[in-house]
Amino acid sequence: MLRQKKLVIAGGSSDTDSFMEELKELAKGDDRILFTGFVQGAMLDELYSNAYIYTLPSDLEGMPLSLLEAMSYGNCCLVSDIPECAEVVEDKALIFKKSDVEDLREKLQEACDHPEMVMKMKNQAADFICEKYNWDQQIINGSMTVRRSGIEMLCLMQSGMVTAKALPRK
Repeated sequence: MLRQKKLVIAGGSSDTDSFMEELKELAKGDDRILFTGFVQGAMLDELYSNAYIYTLPSDLEGMPLSLLEAMSYGNCCLVSDIPECAEVVEDKALIFKKSDVEDLREKLQEACDHPEMVMKMKNQAADFICEKYNWDQQIINGSMTVRRSGIEMLCLMQSGMVTAKALPRK
């Protein structure tokens, strides 16, 4: 039995509210599309934990922390080919051409048509990203930033190595 997937659009508008309103108007009446607005805590954990694929279609990013988080949860990721995303995922995610809606659509369809490919990406995501942004290794290399240390703690928590109580408090 083929299971219908839902599209969850999480987060607020980073640029203009008019784009978000346009999306909502296009999705009106389609119960397969959900708009959550800004999410955090347990709801964000549920979204990451239950995603079939995490998509970051950005044209402009700094260090994409949500992408690091998504990978640390073992998600198959689909990202635009901007350097800030492509350099993070290397060959461990699906990549589409920035601003190319047709390429994005094709890659999403490919992911839906090939669950074995998605599972392969999911199975390697967490280990890859946690190793790449490993606190101890980055200290040795001298390139860890304070901002990335939170992701390493998230990776450690996902693997059961530490608990939230063991995290240092600011």
